[in-house]
Amino acid sequence: MNSLKVLDVTLRDGGCVNDFNFGQTYMEKILSAQEASGVDVIEMGYIDENKGSSSGRTQYINERVIPETILKHKKPGVTYVAMMDYGKFNVDNLQNRTETGIDGIRMAFHKKNRMDIISLGRKIIDKGYEFYIQPMITLRYSDTELLELINMVNEQLPDAAGFYIVDSFGEMRPNDMSRVLNLVDHNLIPSMTLGFHSHNNLQMSYSNAIAMLQFPTNRNLMLDCSIMGMGKGAGNLNTELLLEHLNLYYGKTYKIEPLLEVIDKVINQLHSEFYWGYAPEYYLSAANQCTPSYASHFYNKHMLPIDQVGELLGMIAPEKKISFDKNYAEKLYRQYNESKTVEDSTVVEELKKVFVGKKVLLVAPGKSIGSVMNQIRDIADKNDVVSIGLNTKLDFVDYLFTTRKEIYDSAVAEGRKIIVCSNVSKGGRGNVKILNYANWIEVNERTHDSSSVIALNLLRACDVKEILLAGFDGFDVNINENYYDPNMRHPVNAEQVERRNNFYKKFINKVRDDGIAIEFVTPSKYE
Repeated sequence: MNSLKVLDVTLRDGGCVNDFNFGQTYMEKILSAQEASGVDVIEMGYIDENKGSSSGRTQYINERVIPETILKHKKPGVTYVAMMDYGKFNVDNLQNRTETGIDGIRMAFHKKNRMDIISLGRKIIDKGYEFYIQPMITLRYSDTELLELINMVNEQLPDAAGFYIVDSFGEMRPNDMSRVLNLVDHNLIPSMTLGFHSHNNLQMSYSNAIAMLQFPTNRNLMLDCSIMGMGKGAGNLNTELLLEHLNLYYGKTYKIEPLLEVIDKVINQLHSEFYWGYAPEYYLSAANQCTPSYASHFYNKHMLPIDQVGELLGMIAPEKKISFDKNYAEKLYRQYNESKTVEDSTVVEELKKVFVGKKVLLVAPGKSIGSVMNQIRDIADKNDVVSIGLNTKLDFVDYLFTTRKEIYDSAVAEGRKIIVCSNVSKGGRGNVKILNYANWIEVNERTHDSSSVIALNLLRACDVKEILLAGFDGFDVNINENYYDPNMRHPVNAEQVERRNNFYKKFINKVRDDGIAIEFVTPSKYE
């Protein structure tokens, strides 16, 4: 290679983890560490005129607020850039480059928008900025399409600062790297820098970077990375690992200590609150060649085993895989679960007879039930009470209601009385009461199909007049506070906690509005 540069994307790609809400102090500490490490290019964040802010975040309303809020002193020899997603900022509103502002713009775009990049790039270059071409999900281009884009760049944007191979979904393997590197290197004009931006869904970011470094070329190369791999989903190539490799084998003199210090004092704190890194759902997203946002969405419902999350990802239409569509994801999720249907009117009538004239005790798996188990047992033993355990296999309840396949299978083997939905089981006999999934869920902008929601809707339909709730604790960001059974623990962030607690509180009040008396046996955030 002729020259090699490193571009650190922590403030931009890392911001996808925390909605760019680093806060001023953390923004400044990360920037200081990047500058001290000696990385060649620093990406300050996104420019987005609709979602951008004027301070405290690394998603900016325009390029002018960057030197006003964070880039107050530029380190000589460092190039400072920002990214735009195609269509998120009107480049006509971009002011001419200044000595105190950012030096370059990277524009990310989908294949369908590639024809517009030339005119946008020309406007940006004419305003004095370096311009970097970022064709997202480069693997989605056929050879013909990629060559077409390269030829347009060669002819009309030969003064662009760089052309990138972008592994948006972290799906590239060594054979992919070899094919795309050869194609781009042999056809892109020799004077243009070739860059590589990766994601780590298959844990291939480091090895793919090494493959690029070992690729026989005389052109300038640029590699993207982030501190501790901070980035969406499985994250990115780790800056500290890449710099150490370049120091050892390519004669570089980058400093690792400032990065380790900011990891210790800043990034670790962010990681504890906003997880990123390898996870099975991100492997599945790469294997199914889709944005990891779908995998996160389905997995974070905590309703399906991981193999069924994989099945769902495999059902995504090709044209929907590129960008996350929440409404589509919810529709697909319901379609998947509703595909298994049963006629349940007879079951409902049977349960009505069981519940008639009775109070119903619902025992959810909240942590609180552990300290008052004897009290709950005494209530369940009363003649005027029918008790139902919700995904909780207590030996004294009359019925187990479950939405989880593993609990259902073990309960069947034990001969328990079970209430279950058709998405978990279509067949059963004797002790198994099967409800049709679609009849009992709640749907607004999301699908609510927890055991609590379905059980409460069932009791409403069965004309139950009094319901006792135990273990309906509500959610907490502290994973150890959420479940009686530690095997049920799943991490939840502050946004999920607030959203879930608000929903259940409103839903329980809605049940009350139907004239049903509800009493909390244990303390609850839903009261």
